[in-house]
Amino acid sequence: MAEKISKHSYAATLEDGRVLILSNSEPGLGTFDKLWKADARNWEVLPQTYGGTKVVPYGWQNNIPTFVRDVVDENNLVPGIINRQAGLLWGQGPHFYQLGYEGGKILQIWQDDREVQAWLNSWDYKAYLRGCINDYLHLGGFYDAKYLARGRRIGLDKRIAMLEHIPAKNARLEWPENNGRRLADVKHIAVGDFENGCVDTGVTLYPVYDRRDPGKYPASASYNRLESFARDFYSVPQFWGALRWIIRGSEIPAIFKYVTDNGINLAYHVHSSDAYWDKRRDVLRNLHPDWDESRLEQEIGVITNKMLDSMVAVLTGKENAGKLFHSIDIIDDQGNSHPWKIEAIDQKIKDFVESQLKINEASVSAITSGMGLHPSLSNIMVNGKLASGSEMLYAFKLYLHSDVEIASGIILEPINQAIAFNFPGKDIRLGFYHSSVQTEEALSSSDRIKNS
Repeated sequence: MAEKISKHSYAATLEDGRVLILSNSEPGLGTFDKLWKADARNWEVLPQTYGGTKVVPYGWQNNIPTFVRDVVDENNLVPGIINRQAGLLWGQGPHFYQLGYEGGKILQIWQDDREVQAWLNSWDYKAYLRGCINDYLHLGGFYDAKYLARGRRIGLDKRIAMLEHIPAKNARLEWPENNGRRLADVKHIAVGDFENGCVDTGVTLYPVYDRRDPGKYPASASYNRLESFARDFYSVPQFWGALRWIIRGSEIPAIFKYVTDNGINLAYHVHSSDAYWDKRRDVLRNLHPDWDESRLEQEIGVITNKMLDSMVAVLTGKENAGKLFHSIDIIDDQGNSHPWKIEAIDQKIKDFVESQLKINEASVSAITSGMGLHPSLSNIMVNGKLASGSEMLYAFKLYLHSDVEIASGIILEPINQAIAFNFPGKDIRLGFYHSSVQTEEALSSSDRIKNS
């Protein structure tokens, strides 16, 4: 009988103490296996309907955001790596800059603008950006809504009052009316509690934000993403291909706990002879001729338990030296001996633990590679050691030059669109500022950490 020990693993304890671990093996196909069925990998083929609204399903069961959430929550590495990615991307926070050119090089000229900053301060723009970063790092895309100021109703210039992050689990793309296969064909974004079928919330439709006419709708929404190869609408997370390894790495602690708590872990196998017990029955029959067979077997059970208790005390005591077990060998009429035998059982726990640890090492390597962050920046030990300072420095410089621009451009695009619309005369953008990091040797003695 298999026992479920976690969302993706089952354990069966055998009579000899061994534990058989089965993963991703619930009856039929598990949720993850369904996502990888050949006929379910392209989940954007047919619409699903919620409250009369047809939406493009995000996953075979329209549950990719919550599925990724549950998988990530159970892993000991991925949340920390994502938090580190968010911190590296955020840097010293959002600030204004202008582009400049000097000597054939592109420059970012950082500056302050009190008017635009006052608009940002009128709503919680940092919380908005943190939400967008979080969804982007988990799913490769995020949703946001833009609301116009009420002054437009009395003839004032149209102006975006604020932006709002919409959690990815609560938003889906409306199915295009013409069955188009492009994101540009989507006319509305549906918002509701899709995790629970929108039963209590219903579905609210936001028109898609028109970047050519930002003041077209009082409220509009947009889906901002890094395009995934050969997918028409939704993006998938960067670590999508490593999800099996993430699940496998998450299962190992549960497997160890189950084996420790529930494994029989037999140390000895005791063999007793039928002839021995037949002899004991004969003795009891002679001593108690009035006993029936039921009473006889009951007494044999009492004798067996006492004998096994004494053997357990001998074989499992902390101080076994000098202890012994005595039994009488039975000789049958043919002169054959029927002795007791006590055999030590090789539980192979060491082999089991070592194999699981090797799987864990492989999962760590696969997870860090799939997450796209250098192990030295993830604070992960490789081959039993942490990265040196120079390794971390070069990995950080490589990250700034290769991984920041695309991500920050996508995340900050909606807010920069609003700045351009609200303040058409200002040639500034919002960006994540990153101060340069130098080695200790490159710093003057007064600026080094030991003197700060």
